[in-house]
Amino acid sequence: MPEYQPASRRPIAGTLRSTANGAVRICVKAGIHPDTISYASIAASAAAALCFWQAERLPALLILGVGFCYLRLWFNMLDGMVALASGKASLRGEILNDLPDRVSDVLIFVGVAHSGLCHVVSGYWAALFALLVAYVGMFGQAVGVQREFSGIMAKPWRMVALHAGAWITLGLLWWGGGRIHYGGLTVLDWTHLTIIAGCVQTIWVRLARIMRALRAKNKQEANA
Repeated sequence: MPEYQPASRRPIAGTLRSTANGAVRICVKAGIHPDTISYASIAASAAAALCFWQAERLPALLILGVGFCYLRLWFNMLDGMVALASGKASLRGEILNDLPDRVSDVLIFVGVAHSGLCHVVSGYWAALFALLVAYVGMFGQAVGVQREFSGIMAKPWRMVALHAGAWITLGLLWWGGGRIHYGGLTVLDWTHLTIIAGCVQTIWVRLARIMRALRAKNKQEANA
């Protein structure tokens, strides 16, 4: 019986993928299940959220918070690689690969929302749009065409944007006299607005590509 192959996989740069090759071998040899790594990504996100939540009191936690965000992304990559390398990829695994991602998005942005370094509502809107981007991306797979990872504000770029906003905030707190408000909003508020705007573009691009794929599929079926 052939091994299950995921219907779609997020494109990952070879250089980034190579950072996990050693870890994949260790996980396969040690019998570490890919689901365990998926759960670890939630733990990393919870740690990031905790760091962001306490960052007003101890700004240096912004450094750790960003680090945990990237650890979350690395675990998100590692679980799929281990699943394929160990022959444990499955439909159930696809669910457990995606669900922790959605939990992680919410944890991280809610942690930022309650950091005291931005308006609470901006963080919650960023969390909501992060969920919408992922939801729309799965439409294509749900209707029988490709899953979409396109757009400028996919998961990795949301973390990069948050990284920039967090470290600019830290620089201003340490060396900018503590002034983090511009135009009535904080740097992290502007970061969230940038993420939201990018999510709107990403949703539009993904929907457009899915609709084009559906039209092409229908035309192909009609001509068959």
